[in-house]
Amino acid sequence: MRRQGGQTWKFESRPRIIGSATVVGPDEGEGPLSTDFDYIYDNIEINEKTWEKAERRLIEHSTELALINSNLNKEEVQFFISGDLMNQIVSSSFSASKLAIPYLGVFGACSTSMESLALAALIVDSEAGDYVMAGTTSHNCTVEKQFRYPNEYGAQKPPTAQYTVTGSGAAIVGHAKSGTVVDCATIGRVMDMGIKDPFNMGGAMAPAAADTLLSHFRDTGRDPGYYDLIVTGDLASVGLPIAKELLKKDGFDMNQTEFNDCGLLIYDINKQKKVIAGGSGCGCSAVVTYGHLLKRIEKGELQKVLVVATGALLSPLTTQQGESIPCVAHAVAFEAGGKV
Repeated sequence: MRRQGGQTWKFESRPRIIGSATVVGPDEGEGPLSTDFDYIYDNIEINEKTWEKAERRLIEHSTELALINSNLNKEEVQFFISGDLMNQIVSSSFSASKLAIPYLGVFGACSTSMESLALAALIVDSEAGDYVMAGTTSHNCTVEKQFRYPNEYGAQKPPTAQYTVTGSGAAIVGHAKSGTVVDCATIGRVMDMGIKDPFNMGGAMAPAAADTLLSHFRDTGRDPGYYDLIVTGDLASVGLPIAKELLKKDGFDMNQTEFNDCGLLIYDINKQKKVIAGGSGCGCSAVVTYGHLLKRIEKGELQKVLVVATGALLSPLTTQQGESIPCVAHAVAFEAGGKV
């Protein structure tokens, strides 16, 4: 690994994603990306008795499938890096006990997908591990209950509210002759613009996404047009225009490329009205990236993609105490690898 600029890791050995998997719930299965997921549950309970067990089952299932898709046994994987939104990241930790792979628990809220992937690539690139798995998960009902109101309460939601994705994504990074290359990663700074509304995650996270993108462009010397696609996750319909405007003020025209958001890709917000502004949650950018985007890269439809996963670092306690919402974004650049 070579540090490039102030915040970017350049992975010189070109580690690759040798296998990934995504599992989602019924709402995600009704969205436009349904054919890109490995497994779609037809019930929001995920065949479990509690929401928390349902969320845990999601990540257990995605990690099982990621191993199968990578043609690896779990004994061949040196480290498992994961996190989620549940208190003390218990979904990831309990699933790690079942996997029995040396475990690193991380918390970046909805940015956890790219945080865990960046660390996995760093470990492989530094030769501290041959195969490293990164994953994360979220469930609509666990998150709504913890951070907002339980669904049963029937609270009216404002137009800025987002809909937590029920899903989990996992990927295994290693050195191989084929597979999508993890080119580099830009680690974001925590930004706090004073927003206190937990129903306006897009507005709260947009400055962090813009800041990480600016850092990435500065560190790498690239401009937006270098990439075929840049996606944030998950600013949805409220935050994406804000991020675009902030970048424009700093001299970066995002019209040079396709600029989109995982929270807008996973649902059809015009038809699926209950998602309101779009998707959110740890599973959002994970299932879009490890499902839809990797498949597009593997098909040759995209050559260079930048995923900027965003996370709101609030907790129920800080919200109850009237604190504002600090946010972070981590970016990972992908390249079509072909065969070597």
